This record gives sequence, structure tokens and C-alpha cells, in this order.
Amino acid sequence: MNVSFILILLLFGAIATYFAGDQLAKKVALVFSLASVAGSIYIFNQHMAGIDTNFRENWISNPNLFIALKVDGLSVAMLLLTTALTSIILFSSFGNQYNNSKNFYALVMFMSFAMVGTFLSADAFLYYIFWELSLIPIYFIALLWGNGDAEERKKAIIKFFIYTLAGSLFMLVAFIYLFQKAGSLLIGDLYAIHLSGQEQFWIFLALFLAYAIKIPIVPFHSWQANTYQKAPAAGTMLLSGIMLKMGLYSVIRWQLPIAPVAAKMYMDVFIGLSVAGVIYGSVVALKQKNIKKLLAYSSLAHVGLIAAGAYTLTLDGLRGAVLQMIAHGFVVVGLFFAAEVIERRFNTQEISEMGGIRIQDNKFASMFMIVMLASVALPSTFNFIGEFTLLYSLYNANIWFAILAGTTIILGAVYMLKMFQHVMLGEAGAKVFKAVTTQETIVFVVIIAVLLFFGLYPKPINDLITPALQEIVTKINRQ
Repeated sequence: MNVSFILILLLFGAIATYFAGDQLAKKVALVFSLASVAGSIYIFNQHMAGIDTNFRENWISNPNLFIALKVDGLSVAMLLLTTALTSIILFSSFGNQYNNSKNFYALVMFMSFAMVGTFLSADAFLYYIFWELSLIPIYFIALLWGNGDAEERKKAIIKFFIYTLAGSLFMLVAFIYLFQKAGSLLIGDLYAIHLSGQEQFWIFLALFLAYAIKIPIVPFHSWQANTYQKAPAAGTMLLSGIMLKMGLYSVIRWQLPIAPVAAKMYMDVFIGLSVAGVIYGSVVALKQKNIKKLLAYSSLAHVGLIAAGAYTLTLDGLRGAVLQMIAHGFVVVGLFFAAEVIERRFNTQEISEMGGIRIQDNKFASMFMIVMLASVALPSTFNFIGEFTLLYSLYNANIWFAILAGTTIILGAVYMLKMFQHVMLGEAGAKVFKAVTTQETIVFVVIIAVLLFFGLYPKPINDLITPALQEIVTKINRQ
């Protein structure tokens, strides 16, 4: 079995979900999603055993384009993250009722298909198609099933759509230029192009605009908080847990190896922008009164740190970035799910209208606390491994970068503990918090198990991603 089977499975799952009807849609989607997890684990085992599961077929002869899928440690890690989180997100949504649920769950499955395609593509044109395809389902998920006033939601979602689409056009122009130089868009051929310093600068900048908006990096972040707030819980988890990783992954896979000279020349500038996002996101999070907006700005701070580590151009920086991408994916899904659990019972996102939950449901408070502590990188959690590695790489690049980026730990602890105090502690108010259901508990237990297991034993992921990242670092240092 080659890796194309996963894409076929997800696409067929989206179609089957739609035709299953509203009553069965969520169950069919979950079955296909879990099947994709099993397939991803199989691909992982094949890869670790040294068995080739790549896929490559000539698609169009003139111009010379391929359906090419690349399987290495980096793409397998993102494949596992995407399929696992998709299953968790689908299962977490079972507590909600959606109009036209067959459309909702089919769009979630189709979005997973597009994101997996983005992570696996080894031809830039195919990669661009999957990149754009992933935007369509989340646009409709957020617009049709989102929260709040319909007009405000529409404005927020259209702004998100325009921002990301505009950034993608810069990437498309860069790929067209590279095709003129190489006669192919296969990633190996693009890596082999010898570009002048000026050419690399413009290619690097074009790709940066696309990725900085998707991640997002300050000052290209203005779409994020409102979109996260207005999207339904599942949409917010898809955006924060997986979709933003497309930008971070693409920095490592496409931007740095294609334009390494420009990356080295302007390294301090892009690390500086990323660190600015860490500080900005943390400071703004301190002032938030809406729990989803607070988590959105917290996410902005954490992905800023990931981007900063990637732009150090070192093996430690890239490894820390990938470790933290995976850890952040699970923890941010856990945090947004906790916010959704509270909103289901209190019908509000305002922190001032919460409180006293621990008295009414100590189990939920305990599970929420563990995920929250993982978010602030408590030792023995997965996030600690990623953040420590990232800060170490920044320290080796410039000690001031490490000091400034380290504010994400201090300020993160302040706003997360403050939020926990207002939401969970104190006297119970007039609103009754019903005990978490078995389904909700399973979601939290799975997330917590991942965060603690890999916090104590990150070796399997390290062994998986390091060879692929070493190849990228070698390519960067070759020029």
C-alpha cells in the first residue's frame, strides 16, 4: 500500500458521509477518520521499516506536472497529527446538533483530505491545489455553522478568506517563476535550482507572505482572533490544531530549502518578527475577556515561538519546531474543546459570566487544569520538550532572542492561571454546570494521554523526524 491510499480513503469518506444522510453522517465520518488513522500508522510502520510508500505519476505532459506524494519522517509526522486530530475533533463534535449535519461532517472530512494532501505533496502545483482546497471547507464551516451575529460572522470569515487567498497568490507567482527556471515543479528539482541572491530574496518574500498569513505571524495576524471566535468549535480546532501547521510545515519543507541564501541573510529579521508575535500575543491575551479570544492570542504567541525556532536554520530549531507543532496541535484542541464544553452549559464565551465550575464538577476542572498546564510547558508535558528545544536553538542564535521569546512561558503562565482562576474557582453562580459526559471525558483522556506520554518519552517522534530534518539542514547549508 502506498500513501495515496490515505487520500483516497479520506476523499471517499467525505463523499460517503454526505450520502449517509443527517442521521448517520457523524458516525460514518468517524469510521472513515479512524480508518485513516490506522492507515497512517501502517504508513509509519512501513517507513520505519525502510519500505518505500511514495507515489508518483505523470499528471500532465505539457507542462510537466506530477501527482507526486513524498513520504519521509516530516510528512509522516504531519500525516499522523492530521488524521489523529481529525478523529478527535469529529468525536468531540458529537455533543452538538448541526443543521444539515451531513454537509458539516462531509466538509470536515474533505478539509482533512486537503490538509493531508498539502503535507504529502512533492510537486508544487499539486501542493498549491491542496493548499487552496483546504480553504473552501473551512470557509463554509465557519460561515454556516459559526457563532454570534450573522453579519459580524460574515465579515470575519470573508476577511479570513481574502487574507489567505491573497497570500496564496504570491506563492503561486513564485512557483510559476521557479517552473520557468527548472522546467518542473517536483520538489527535488526545485531544491536543485541555483538562484541568485536577488532571485532568492523575492522567492523567499513571496512564500513568506503566504505562510505568514496562514500561521499567522505579526503583523499578518489581524484575521485570526475574530475568525477563531466566530467559527464553531470544530472549525476553530481545525484552524488552530491543524491548518496553521500547514504554514509552519511549508516554511520548513518549501521556503527554507528553496531560498537558503535569503533565509541566512535575513534570518534575524524573520526571527525578530516571530518573537514580536510571541510578546504581542501574550500581552494581548492578558487583556481578553472572551475565552476563545484569549486562547486565540495564546495560540498566536506559541506559533510565533515555533516560527522563530524554524528560522534559526539549525537542526535543533527545526526539530523543536516540529515537536512543538505536534504538541501545540493537541493542547490547543484540548483548550478549545474545554471552552466548548463550558459554552454548551453556560451559553457564553465571556469569562466574567463563568466561575465555580470546580465545585460542581471536579473531574472536568482537573482535566482542564492538566491541559492548561501543558499549554504553559510544565515539565513532563509534551509542550515542555518542544519549547525547551526551541529556546535552546534561539539561545544559540542570539541570547536576546531566547530572553524575549522566553516571555511566552512567564506571560503564558500569568494569563492561563488567571483565566483558570476566574473560570474554574470561586463560588458557583446561578448557572448549573452539568457533569461532563462519557464522550467528553474520552476526548480529554486521549489528549492528556498524548501530552503526558510524549512529554516523558519523546524518542519515537525524535527518531521519526530527525533524518528528514537533517536532510533539509544539509540542503540549507550547502549554499
